[in-house]
Amino acid sequence: MSYGTHGFRLRIKALFHKRRMDRDMAEELAFHQAMMREKMLREGASPGEAETAMRRDFGSEARWHERLRELWQFRSLEQLKRDVVFSMRLLKKSPVFTSVAVLTLALGIGANMAIFSMINALLLRPLPVPHSDELAVIRINYGPQIQYSMASPFFRSLERRHDVFSQVFAFSRYPFNVRMRGGIEAMPGEMVSGDYFSGLQIWPILGRTLTPQDDRPGAPVQSLVLSYDTWKHRFDSNPAVLGQTLEVSKVMFTIVGVMPKGFYGADPTERPDFFIPLATEPLINPENSITKAGYHGWWLSVMGRRQAGVTLPQASAALATATEPILREGVPDANWIAHSLKDHFRFDAEAGGRGFTYMRLTFSKPLYVVFAMCGGILLLACLNLTSLLLARGASRERELATRLALGAARARLVQQMLLESFMLGAAGAAIGLVFAPLVSQSLSAVLLANNSIAAPHLDTSLDVRVFGFAVLLVAVLTLLIGLLPALMATGGSVSEHLKEGQHASRSYTRRALLPRLLMASEVGLALTLLIGAGLLAASLTRLYHSGIGYDPKGLELLSFSMETEKLHGDALAERYREIGEGLVRQPGVRSVSFVLITPFMGMSWDEGFTPEGEKTEKDMWMNVVSPGYFSTSGIAMLAGHDFSAADTASSSLKIVINHAAAKLLFPDRNPIGQHMTRKDARSNKTLSYEVIAVVGDAKYSDVHVPAPATVYLTIAQNIDPFVSYNAVVRMADAKAQAGSLLAAARDVTHRVAPDIPAPTLTSLYQVVDNALATERVMVLLALYFAAVALMVTGIGLYGTLAYATARRTSEIGIRIALGAQRERVVALVFRENAILALSGVVAGLVLALFAARTLTHLNFLFATTAHDPLVLALAVLALAIVATAASLVPAMRASRIDPIRAIRCE
Repeated sequence: MSYGTHGFRLRIKALFHKRRMDRDMAEELAFHQAMMREKMLREGASPGEAETAMRRDFGSEARWHERLRELWQFRSLEQLKRDVVFSMRLLKKSPVFTSVAVLTLALGIGANMAIFSMINALLLRPLPVPHSDELAVIRINYGPQIQYSMASPFFRSLERRHDVFSQVFAFSRYPFNVRMRGGIEAMPGEMVSGDYFSGLQIWPILGRTLTPQDDRPGAPVQSLVLSYDTWKHRFDSNPAVLGQTLEVSKVMFTIVGVMPKGFYGADPTERPDFFIPLATEPLINPENSITKAGYHGWWLSVMGRRQAGVTLPQASAALATATEPILREGVPDANWIAHSLKDHFRFDAEAGGRGFTYMRLTFSKPLYVVFAMCGGILLLACLNLTSLLLARGASRERELATRLALGAARARLVQQMLLESFMLGAAGAAIGLVFAPLVSQSLSAVLLANNSIAAPHLDTSLDVRVFGFAVLLVAVLTLLIGLLPALMATGGSVSEHLKEGQHASRSYTRRALLPRLLMASEVGLALTLLIGAGLLAASLTRLYHSGIGYDPKGLELLSFSMETEKLHGDALAERYREIGEGLVRQPGVRSVSFVLITPFMGMSWDEGFTPEGEKTEKDMWMNVVSPGYFSTSGIAMLAGHDFSAADTASSSLKIVINHAAAKLLFPDRNPIGQHMTRKDARSNKTLSYEVIAVVGDAKYSDVHVPAPATVYLTIAQNIDPFVSYNAVVRMADAKAQAGSLLAAARDVTHRVAPDIPAPTLTSLYQVVDNALATERVMVLLALYFAAVALMVTGIGLYGTLAYATARRTSEIGIRIALGAQRERVVALVFRENAILALSGVVAGLVLALFAARTLTHLNFLFATTAHDPLVLALAVLALAIVATAASLVPAMRASRIDPIRAIRCE
């Protein structure tokens, strides 16, 4: 064994057995001393001479121990250990400062880690499948717009092409009614194409996956694959589950496989219980099959796995080239193809390694904005702590100067002070790591609350990226809060520091410009956060009260499923009329009507209409309602009259349009009595409608944009295959108990239509509330961050001024002794903070205007300008109150200084 290897082993051993090695070393040294002593005694020396010679030759025992330890130890580690112990003692001596610093950092770091966990889950984490980087999302570029839903004919055409993709697969989530042992249950499932599992390169733990043979019309057996969780919890992990049948929406499926644990499909936010072939969709929905709707039914998310060596730009270029052939394969309407190509319709590909989810499109921008707010809070905490550490470093200048005079290197002192900052950051990060998962899970639950069709889920668990982010935060924080105070405290003349001694305040006062700049920056940043939060809150308030077109308070929705009744036209309208009459007699019910598409619930329908006398078709949003819908929902009747019972399937077709449609269709004439035509795709007939009324604008599918041009048909005259409508119930009292209404609705339904499922109840106000979930979360977080900013700023102003005032005790005492009035002392101290706060407010207003313009550019402000005077005034007032309170306490304390004690101290 070489000497170097032996020495390294000794050092490693000393790390864990230091006391034992010290003891062995002492015993060995004593042994050699005893041997020397005995040798000299044998050679005739006296005991005293032997002892003296032994001490002379061996020297100091402590020096031997020290030299041997140097050989055994890693000097840098021992030095680090001593610095850690020293820093811990310093932090322990200042428990208030340490607690405030750690909690402030924990708040900032925890908030950042919680939001980063959500960003990681939604935007960064790859799908848990092999070679996920080869996956691509296939989308449609429609001019400047991007469309991610695709119709079946387009997908089937893409599926057959293997020039740039080895597999192209599609999927669509769906809520199914499944007959289990305990009865029929609603379960989330996914309809997938035959190459879905092979495209993801994921294989089952039992049986097999779905294949292209399963995904073809007329397959002899309808196959189904279970998720691992469903197999475990619903089938007790029974390996004999293969071959069993399961009734899904009245269709019998045979279980052919079970997927592995942790696999949930290509959408990272979904947790489907099972997978069935796309080709079974017409069996599940025989009345309203989206597949049968052809190129009119846009319902599939499509992905592909690129061939080896094919890059994403090459795949996009190939898809663009294939666009026209694909359209000609799937669309029989030549005019539609020509119109689409003219509008730059083309297929395209984007990276799909993280899977595809609509949640990413919805929440990416809000998450980044909230993340920026969290960064502002962390920066605020850093400014605060830097100011406090600057003041704390000034008080240690004499100690540090003494250590420099005794030979300590400045780099070593800076390192020791940085270690102190690192320990504060590490403690804050540790506390933040504990609470970050809880916060992120709570936030994700609120964010996804309005997307409940198939129980979306966001996995915000900690992983290596989150831990790496925490380490990066601590490293950056250490430098941000520790480097400047360390350099300032160890810089300058050693003799000057030693001479000033306890009056280090003088040097601190001379160099007080930097702390004041930091505090002014803190005030400006806090004001920016306050104004940002205020603008978001004002925008949300105006969204609620801006007029979605009606008052949602007191409106309840009862959803009916009428598919089993096989009714259409007048018979269907009569059945709903009977249900409505049963409901309106219930206590607390003022009126009842029915509607096909409930706003903000995700469903939409558009058709082309041509005004009489014109040739250009104009796209209109559609809805179907019963007579009385407009008065029940509160939509204003601007002209004409409502539908009536006389508007039957056999009478002339009537239509009601909203104000936006009237301006678009009949800009220069009275729309009442005008006619407009629509071509029905199923019957290929041209239908003519008479406009009987113009109603107020009501928002349709997006609460953030103006109400679109919308037309309303009545149930009896609707020839499209929609039979399930929602009852809109206006309660006399907005606070009335909805439970009694649901029970009454079930009784009425059982009596009028005993073969249909019991209705479900939803509050329309809750629907609107869910549609604004993103804004609500942003506002809640913004207000929370604003409150934290106020608190941190208050602590910072108070701490800095209190410290500066304490260091000026002698000066203030002398002023009072010379006759200065205590009120003037208060004004003197208070004025300094007032100037500082005023400077910060001016800077903050400028910064806030830029931040507000960014919010406006990102479409987060609704009916709110970036320089809303009320918001600006309230933000400045709130900050002024906090700054005044934080400044007044040290000023009052300074005025009570005893001049005799102050002079004696001097």
